[in-house]
Amino acid sequence: MPLLENLWGRKPSRKSDKKKKGSSNYAYAVTRVRAMKSKLLPKETYPRLLNMGIDEITRFIQESEYKNDVDELAMRYSGGDLAEHALNRNLALTYDKLVRITTGELNYLIVAYLKRYDIWNIKTLLRGKFYNASVEDILESLIAAGEFTYTSMSELAAKATYQEIIDALKYTEYYPLLQKFDGTNLAYIENELDKMYYVGLFEAIGKPRTKDRKLFTKVVRLEVDVKNLINLFRLKKAGVTQLDDIMPLMIEGGLELDTQKLASLPYDEFVNELQRTQYWDAISGVAGSDVTSLTALESKLTRYYLESSTILSHVAPITVVPILDYIIHKNNEANNLRIIFRGKETGLSDELIKDQLVII
Repeated sequence: MPLLENLWGRKPSRKSDKKKKGSSNYAYAVTRVRAMKSKLLPKETYPRLLNMGIDEITRFIQESEYKNDVDELAMRYSGGDLAEHALNRNLALTYDKLVRITTGELNYLIVAYLKRYDIWNIKTLLRGKFYNASVEDILESLIAAGEFTYTSMSELAAKATYQEIIDALKYTEYYPLLQKFDGTNLAYIENELDKMYYVGLFEAIGKPRTKDRKLFTKVVRLEVDVKNLINLFRLKKAGVTQLDDIMPLMIEGGLELDTQKLASLPYDEFVNELQRTQYWDAISGVAGSDVTSLTALESKLTRYYLESSTILSHVAPITVVPILDYIIHKNNEANNLRIIFRGKETGLSDELIKDQLVII
């Protein structure tokens, strides 16, 4: 597919040697990333975007860092579809740039972190085929920011069945798990893929002895806590009470939360226990027993995670953490823009759209 290869560019080499600690170019890479982060949309932008229509928002981002992406894809897509593809393309090329400008151990850690997008894409492909989505709908959700190229994923999306996709991934590390997919256990496979990612990431980090790796590990473990906490709230509100149903959905390696203890508690006691954690101040206003929507709670936790990442990046300014912080904030910007486009397209009120945004 030469057109797709041209649109997305070629993947840089993702081969890295974690042992080449002395060859890491931290100062150079962090300087480049600081310049990239300065170009993220300021928080004042979002209220303005909420007052615009889809065409106005498209023109706005066409004059921003997304210009090349919108220009390249405007002949093939329009409206929310154009935005979705442009945002995903921009993320992929941005993260590939980070891989290209880093070396040694720094590069190794970034590549390991970005494998989350391979997991995302595999889940998207399986889910798409399982629910008989069109190839175009599947492509719209793929983000070629991991090791899989957009071209290879496009070929997978064109397969007739999910079994053909699994067979095509035979020589990847994901195949043994994917073989367990029987057409009825999609949620189980997706959850196991997530857990597999974090196991691999913690293995890549290794035993954190240096300040750099300790802070990197802390950011990842904080994310695990946030993901587990969001899942716990969802399960509690859905009336799921059995530990055997809850614990398989928890990701190991969190920073602070005792997930087994929290999972065993009734909702009110669960909330009371959270008051002893670092997360309570962030969610205290939306985590009461009368909570009806989890959207605000998830936004508050995500915001706390983003703010914590930035704080940790200032603790160690010439390490991998500022680069990780940029990756996280760049992804959040793309998510915010995606929410605005899709919300406008489906006719949601500005207030409902705003509630879903995580603005830093």
